[in-house]
Amino acid sequence: MDLIHLEDADGNRCIVRVTGRFQPGILTGHDILRADVLVSASFIEARLDVYLFQQDLDAWQHGLSDLAPGRQASIGGDRGLSLTLHMHEGGWLSVTVEDPDRLTTLLGVRPEENWVHEHQERLQQVRQTWPSEVITTAPGAYEWSRKP
Repeated sequence: MDLIHLEDADGNRCIVRVTGRFQPGILTGHDILRADVLVSASFIEARLDVYLFQQDLDAWQHGLSDLAPGRQASIGGDRGLSLTLHMHEGGWLSVTVEDPDRLTTLLGVRPEENWVHEHQERLQQVRQTWPSEVITTAPGAYEWSRKP
């Protein structure tokens, strides 16, 4: 399921495709999501891995809601790969993908007009498909959340 799907008529694209849970059924890895980052432009074709924590999804939601020209939204970053969208006047986005071990690239994308709303819906679909099911009861202590 695509959490992020930015593509324009020039063939520039950046996709973050969630592929599932990192360690289903294991408390410490169950709520971590695996995803592929696909970047394509005339000068690059790359596929990178990223692991998304629930706080990454929260930060992405907050970043999207505050995104305006001159502002940015990001996902990942403190554990490896980061993806940052910087919005410019006229609808252009600068997309920076940085993987400290493998790649740093910047590409420009002019997405559809309603892309922010579409990406908020994508986020909700990811959360519904892979809901948070683990709670932290103390530092380093986890248990399954109780369903009502």
